[in-house]
Amino acid sequence: MPIRNRLAELHPEITAWRRHLHQNPELMYELHETASFVIDRLKEIGVDEITPGIGKTGVVAVIKGKTDTSGRVIGLRADMDALPIHEASGVDYPSKTPGVMHACGHDGHTSMLLGAAKYLAETRNFDGTAVLIFQPAEEGGAGGKAMCDDGMMDRWGIQEVYGLHNMPGFPTGKFAIRPGALMASSDEFEITVTVTGKGGHAAAPHEAIDTMLVAAQIVVSLQSVVSRKVDPIKRVVLTVGTFNTDSSASNVIAHKAVLEGTVRTLDAECRAMAEARVRAIAEHTAAAYGATAEIVWTPGYPVTVNHEDHTVFAAEAARAVAGDVIEDVDPILPSEDFSYMLEERPGAFIFMGNGDTAMCHHPAYVFDDEAIPAGSSWFVELVERRMKVA
Repeated sequence: MPIRNRLAELHPEITAWRRHLHQNPELMYELHETASFVIDRLKEIGVDEITPGIGKTGVVAVIKGKTDTSGRVIGLRADMDALPIHEASGVDYPSKTPGVMHACGHDGHTSMLLGAAKYLAETRNFDGTAVLIFQPAEEGGAGGKAMCDDGMMDRWGIQEVYGLHNMPGFPTGKFAIRPGALMASSDEFEITVTVTGKGGHAAAPHEAIDTMLVAAQIVVSLQSVVSRKVDPIKRVVLTVGTFNTDSSASNVIAHKAVLEGTVRTLDAECRAMAEARVRAIAEHTAAAYGATAEIVWTPGYPVTVNHEDHTVFAAEAARAVAGDVIEDVDPILPSEDFSYMLEERPGAFIFMGNGDTAMCHHPAYVFDDEAIPAGSSWFVELVERRMKVA
């Protein structure tokens, strides 16, 4: 079945919702106006249950089918938060909040799920229960984990869970997916190189221990983690993003140097290995020069791993909406906290084309409203296909 006629009719209304959200972006867990907007629309739609405050500012809504002989419960997730970016998109409905914009399309994800909610509440042409998950703090705040930690999966009896993300550079409304690892884990590290009483004057380096030199050697040596310790077939990216010392003078050898970076990978074993190697390289390199290195490792989002059977099902639903579907899309190394939900329940995450625009997290990014009917139809297709009325 192609895009539902009713969703095509609702396209202008859903677009208006999306543009309202775009003009009023909020960050992380501070989604009070966004959550209120979602709740107001859900009340108008006539869903059966609305529960705010899950994962701080997340919202969970329930729509029951016309029957429930199957006992099936499916979760559908959309993220709601924006990014701390100054908008340069050129649209005629720009963000009203300086320095904050929906540069990743979460306004579109939320609106598409609201559109699907309206359709499902009107028709209820399914046998079971649809649970709609509106999530805060995907952009670095682990809002997906917060909702799971609040017992969401058990409280609503969710058996499987699905989500999507728009993909710039891919034809609008087309879908792409793969089983297994789809998006990378992302961990952060901070390495502090220090010496005791051995900073000094630039004219007498032999009387000091040069933390700048030590830290620079660590940066160079860290590159061996990927080039010499990772199977070339597997993917790991290690980046040192900042390098600072406690000196602001050109003639001072600093007492302390601090490095910060990230590690991304699609493989749990590579993730553990990378942490061990970063720690060993930093500590041993510093010790070789008479300095010390303290490493703070902050685990980030896990690998987003699609379950095989549910990936096949998600692709079938997408094919029913949009025709051809790419079922072996290359994995990518950005991370996604839908991974926490997939660790608790089987399911799948899918990419949906967003046309020719700047990439996500760019000030010129624009969500293509023409993708809305396809995204809403995919959510609906999942429900009606999985929970068919006898």
